[in-house]
Amino acid sequence: MTVSKALSFARGRRFLAYYKPYLGLLAIDLVCAFIVSATTLIIPLCARYVTQTLLAENAPDVLLQIGLMGGVMLLLLAIHIACNLFIDYRGHMMGAMMESDMRRDLFAHYQKLSFSFYDEQKTGQLMSRLTNDLFWLSEIYHHGPEDMAIAVLKFLGAFIILLSINIPLTLLIFAFLPFMAVYAFYFNKRMNHALRRSKERIGDVNTQVEDTLSGIRVVKSFTNEAIEQNKFDHQNARFVGSRDDGYRSEAYFSAGMDASTQLFTIAVIVFGSVAIVNQALDLPDLLTFLLYVGALTEPVKRAVNFARLYQEGITGFNRFVEMMEIEPDILDAPGAIDLGAVEGHIEFREVSFKYKENHREVIKNISLDIQPGEYVALVGQSGVGKTTLCSLIPRFYEINAGAILVDGVDIQRVTQHSLRQNIGIVQQDVYLFAGTVADNIAYGDPLASREAIMEAAKQANAHEFIMALPDGYDTDIGQRGVKLSGGQKQRLSIARVFLKNPPIIIFDEATSSLDNESEKAVQESMERLANNRTTLVIAHRLSTIRNAQRIVMLSEDGIDEQGTHHELLAMNGTYASLHNLQAII
Repeated sequence: MTVSKALSFARGRRFLAYYKPYLGLLAIDLVCAFIVSATTLIIPLCARYVTQTLLAENAPDVLLQIGLMGGVMLLLLAIHIACNLFIDYRGHMMGAMMESDMRRDLFAHYQKLSFSFYDEQKTGQLMSRLTNDLFWLSEIYHHGPEDMAIAVLKFLGAFIILLSINIPLTLLIFAFLPFMAVYAFYFNKRMNHALRRSKERIGDVNTQVEDTLSGIRVVKSFTNEAIEQNKFDHQNARFVGSRDDGYRSEAYFSAGMDASTQLFTIAVIVFGSVAIVNQALDLPDLLTFLLYVGALTEPVKRAVNFARLYQEGITGFNRFVEMMEIEPDILDAPGAIDLGAVEGHIEFREVSFKYKENHREVIKNISLDIQPGEYVALVGQSGVGKTTLCSLIPRFYEINAGAILVDGVDIQRVTQHSLRQNIGIVQQDVYLFAGTVADNIAYGDPLASREAIMEAAKQANAHEFIMALPDGYDTDIGQRGVKLSGGQKQRLSIARVFLKNPPIIIFDEATSSLDNESEKAVQESMERLANNRTTLVIAHRLSTIRNAQRIVMLSEDGIDEQGTHHELLAMNGTYASLHNLQAII
């Protein structure tokens, strides 16, 4: 088996696997599809019986028999309608639930992927795969089996019945089918290419919208609405262009299919009339042929609809699978252990790291031993790897060489969940979720009581300003906490780390963008949080880390100097030069 065939087989299995939880519903749906097909085929036979038998015989009770046959056809119609209702309602719901399952799986997969993946991705494209790409899959999952079942059953049933009436006329009608198949295949292929481009283009539109709206305050402050409108118009025009190609192919496809179905009717009328003249066919049989032409065109229309849905759905499914097949860069090792209770001893052993294979090393052969409860500050010029070094501890990125140990255990031997449960991170760019103040603090411990949330806020110097908000802890803070100041957001982020209560804390330039009053409040809460915990602080302002038990000066070549504030000043080296420069500023 070739690689491409194996890949197609694997994707086919993945596609069908989503039917598994709904096999019972699918079975009922297909039974209803079979009944719909059967009733469609039986009703024209009833009409043939009336015209060819009852009317021809002119029996004395002919009106009664016609009435009875009419009742039979009404009963068949009622069964037909009931089955169609089930297909349209429960069948669509089955497709929607399967789409929901796929969206759940893709979202869960997104959360497994590492930071290096998101460094290369656009949020709008990821959102497009989660929403637009999967929308049509519910239709193909629903309509696929039932439409094909109905089309095949009606098609074969009508073919067999028509053969029993008149073989030459039936074969003549069906001679059109190979030409229809070639035509449909060609334009299906064109539709597929166009739809794939369209999905990529709408992803670009989403990316542009997400980028502009996320930075709307910057846009307005620079009065650059026109620039953003031009960017959007460009992406929007590209999307419209891709849809133009798709709709053109779809128009040719639909027009060709409609023309072909009309040819059936014309052929039946012309050649059927010739057969009547030659006494090879009678009028009731011609009427029956015309009724079955309707039964033949309906499966063709279903096939056309299925082809459209297939192109929409399979294109989205392929993009879905492409994303699902991306393996996370960082996985738990087989037999990974739970880290358990942590004292906070962190050790770097000749650690090196670079973001990409062909990039330069951001960190080179760094060895550093941090004792439990020690307060260590990392300083240095921008780009020397301070944040990167701290990001390696919770395995946000995977090291290229060396080892990182927590309490003597290599972090690659423990589960990521247990490792990250023991680490609290306070970042410079605070991310708060839409919701209330209490919701955001409770992110540190979703099961925490209101009393525990309030205590964490008090420890973070946040309780006072929270109580001054319109609804206190139940105040909605808006998207990303836009209704709060920078200092308030930072104190909320510290409060949720208090609630998490981890033994290891990382402060990533947590006060660099605050005013003096806010910095003082945040600094107090940081020091309170750092008490009796292993703490790493990344700082540009050296004034904020004077009290650190050890300051590590990083350079592009690794650790340049380390010691206390006073020891480093006494060395009169890189740290002292940086300190003197900041003092002058």
